[in-house]
Amino acid sequence: MKLIQRIGYYLGGFSLGLILLAFFLNGKKASCSYGPDARVLKNIRLKKIKYVNNIQSQLLHNNLDSVAIQYVLRKGDVNFSESNAKQKPCGIYKVEGDYNEKEIILTIENCDSIATITHFRIAD
Repeated sequence: MKLIQRIGYYLGGFSLGLILLAFFLNGKKASCSYGPDARVLKNIRLKKIKYVNNIQSQLLHNNLDSVAIQYVLRKGDVNFSESNAKQKPCGIYKVEGDYNEKEIILTIENCDSIATITHFRIAD
């Protein structure tokens, strides 16, 4: 068998495999959270989110709601230089993100079963 035929068979099988994977994985909620930011944010999003008492009033005062918080937790960035991930029993993370042209900064206490937003600020 010539080299060109081998390459043709390989590419044919490879493309058929890709098509089958696309067919079977279509609609699945599979994600690729490989970066440190993505892993931390996904970990926080999967937990029950609790707010400290004054956070709700701050959100209402700034015409925001929990959708803004969820958006920042999905599209934001974790500022690891200002976070304390190794703190026991719950790591502290600072998450920054933009929502409706406002830069929102959240401080989140990430425990085993619950994530608590302890501080909320809109940067100027």
